[in-house]
Amino acid sequence: MSFPLLTATAALPALGAIATAAVPATRRAAAKWLALLVSLATLALAVVVAVRFDPGGDRYQLTESHAWIADFGVRYELGVDGIGVALIALTALLIPFIILAGWHDADPLETGSKRWRPTQGFFALILAVEAMVILSFEATDVFLFYIFFEAMLIPLYFLIGGFGDRAHEHGEEKAATQRSYAAVKFLLYNLAGGLVMLAAVIGLYVVAGNFSLTEIAAARADGSLEMAASTERWLFLGFFLAFAVKAPMWPLHTWLPNAMQESTAPVAVLITAVVDKVGTFAMLRFCLQLFPEASKWATPVIMVLAVISIIYGALLAVGQRDIKRLIAYASISHFGFIIMGIFAMTSQGQSGATLYMVNHGISTAVLLLVAGFLISRRGSRLIADYGGVQKVAPVLAGTFLIGGLATLSLPGLAPFVSEFLVLVGTFTRYPVIGVVATFGIVLAALYTLVLYQRTMTGPLRPELAKMPDLRVREIAVAAPLIVLLVFLGVYPKPVTDIVNPAVKQTMSDVQQKDPQPEVEAAK
Repeated sequence: MSFPLLTATAALPALGAIATAAVPATRRAAAKWLALLVSLATLALAVVVAVRFDPGGDRYQLTESHAWIADFGVRYELGVDGIGVALIALTALLIPFIILAGWHDADPLETGSKRWRPTQGFFALILAVEAMVILSFEATDVFLFYIFFEAMLIPLYFLIGGFGDRAHEHGEEKAATQRSYAAVKFLLYNLAGGLVMLAAVIGLYVVAGNFSLTEIAAARADGSLEMAASTERWLFLGFFLAFAVKAPMWPLHTWLPNAMQESTAPVAVLITAVVDKVGTFAMLRFCLQLFPEASKWATPVIMVLAVISIIYGALLAVGQRDIKRLIAYASISHFGFIIMGIFAMTSQGQSGATLYMVNHGISTAVLLLVAGFLISRRGSRLIADYGGVQKVAPVLAGTFLIGGLATLSLPGLAPFVSEFLVLVGTFTRYPVIGVVATFGIVLAALYTLVLYQRTMTGPLRPELAKMPDLRVREIAVAAPLIVLLVFLGVYPKPVTDIVNPAVKQTMSDVQQKDPQPEVEAAK
């Protein structure tokens, strides 16, 4: 039997989470180092997965299939295509930086009397989320995917509600109340979407007789499994609703600003750069592959909702007073671009959307983590409490600027390539939608540069005169991600070579071809 590489890639952080949680409370440093080492080992396995994957080979590779709940046709079935490989690599890459950036986020608190927070629990929960996200990218059994799609909500609930941001203008008591509200709102929104999806998963089993993505898709393709149009549309809507909540897409987005505002910066990165990608990934893997006709039927409405997300998120980002809420609304705008690229039904759009998932994860991680370093120094998330930071912390200001420029998709940085592909793919089929979406780029420049101007330039506020610059640990977090932003900005080929064959197969699933350019015949 060949080595179960996919299982090992997910099992390692899961076992690491258990081991980290078992570390005695008095050995906080040991828990941190154990979690970091486990995350680095998981990254090494993710690299092996990427190296073993053959972009020109079968659609799903490194497959594993074992009987699980035989009476209900549920199997432990794993496999990865190019899109899954790219997102597993992104997840495994970001977790070590998230752990390193949150090195002191779960240290004991002093608020009148000494109050302990379980340091080992904080890092164990992060590893648990990593394991569930990786399994979600690997699962080719619909029921197996659903289990981990929902199960990841539990550790995230505790990360938001139990290990929230210490920077709060209204004191610890008010902060605890708002953290609880954000955690409950996050859980309720995602559980509601998940319950609708569960009904659709059961409906799919009734129609198809099993939960295997590959078997159902093959039966749909060869005509041996037929669905009534109304049935397919209802099942599609059940799946899509859950994914749109997770993504998040307007108007199902309102949990995200609260969750990111009340979380520590590393947990906010975990949510928006890692977990939310499961929603957009699932749109490509499950919605388009299982329900191709319903996907085409719903496309016009989804495109409109996506462009509303782009403009709405950007407009609200412009008016924010809180740094992390601004980044949250900017992410809603960016997810609008990703969803628009997926449902443009062009190879450029879907390739750009997949690349955007990777690039958005890296750029958001840089901006949010550096913002977290800034907030931890001042003890405030409010933009008005800053000014002139570049005079005392030029390295912090410089890294913050690079993260911001990547967010607005500056040419030469990674998000530009993906955003350009999404817009090109959209223009060829939906020119009006493409034109409206470009205003999101203008608004991105506005909210990013205004944020930098108000926090980093101008007169130095007296209370910031002794603010320290980035420390060695913080530079170790930001520098490699910035290098990766530049590298993928000028040479995205390593990622596109992996994802493009999977995109072509997805286009074949929905029986769509790229529109031919309209040019005059040569005379």
